[in-house]
Amino acid sequence: MGKTTIRIISGLFLLLTGVVLSIVMTSPVQASCGAVTCFVVIGSQQQVPQKGLLTINGIYNYTPMRLLEGTSGVIPAIDQAGRRLILDHHQETRTITQTFTLDLNYGVTERFGLQVTLPYLKRTHRHIDELGEANGGAGESVNFFDNGIGDIRVTTKYNVLPTLRSMVVMGFGVDIPTGDTNARDSSGGVMEAPTQLGRGNVGLIGSVYQTYELVPHRVNQFSFASYRHTFRNNDGYQFGDEYLLNLGLNLVTVPWLVLTQQLNYRYLTHDNISASLERSQNPSDPTFPDEPIGLDPNISNRRVPNTGSTYLAYTPGFQINFGGSTSVYFYSQIPIARDANNNLAQGTSFVFGVTQYLRGPSLFE
Repeated sequence: MGKTTIRIISGLFLLLTGVVLSIVMTSPVQASCGAVTCFVVIGSQQQVPQKGLLTINGIYNYTPMRLLEGTSGVIPAIDQAGRRLILDHHQETRTITQTFTLDLNYGVTERFGLQVTLPYLKRTHRHIDELGEANGGAGESVNFFDNGIGDIRVTTKYNVLPTLRSMVVMGFGVDIPTGDTNARDSSGGVMEAPTQLGRGNVGLIGSVYQTYELVPHRVNQFSFASYRHTFRNNDGYQFGDEYLLNLGLNLVTVPWLVLTQQLNYRYLTHDNISASLERSQNPSDPTFPDEPIGLDPNISNRRVPNTGSTYLAYTPGFQINFGGSTSVYFYSQIPIARDANNNLAQGTSFVFGVTQYLRGPSLFE
């Protein structure tokens, strides 16, 4: 294609960036619950490297979660040890998650790859506990902090459409439950499952990544979709299924600078717990403040209210290339629309990373 076409595409790219940013700047920055992290599409993570090529990504992810304007943040308590679900027992305040990820992506053959993702997390959380009980029913402040290895993910990938201008990669992954699930909060109790670093059981992930060069070596579009299902853990808790859909565009301005923008969508279904059902007392109860009131003593599978969410974000970013073996990148994920079910909401998040390519003899020959 000629220079005129490239100028037109570049102009549309910048125009779209301006339009989306103007929408974002006039919208409240808000989004989803306590244990989520920012998610973006990084091509060097999703692609299948050439045979014998090892792609190393070191990624830092900062994700703050706070309450949406006009929401109370009052949610149930989850007592895994006692198998109790207590309605209206907590009031969420904030969560901040920092994730340091080492991602190793190796080309076993020209079309088959193996990926190992090792996350290290630092999470701080605060909420008001024992509503309807402590401090005359006002509850007491509880803090939580934990850091350590999260759940490790191992993914096999196969490039089903390798051409000069396109790629379609199918992936199947397994989350290994290596993350902590028994960390305690400042009151001495085991922190609830959604805020722990690990999910406590195996998860299965299916994914598909697609990319196509609209203008060779200058403009390419990409998309990524995935689905995760995690099995119930030994505490009777099961995290909701996760659906991700991402669409984006890359523009090579000069050989060393790539501008990128993408839309990220996430849908989380409700979590589930095997527990009895209770509710916190409120001022209209004659015994207020006092212990929670039992509603159903039977231990059965129950949907956890105030979990599950929808989230849509716009993510601009850039990548700087140093020669052919190293690059750095930065993304800012800005929420546009979401429903957090009266729970904590993901604010504007940031991703910074470094990619290093290493070539050596095939490990499988």
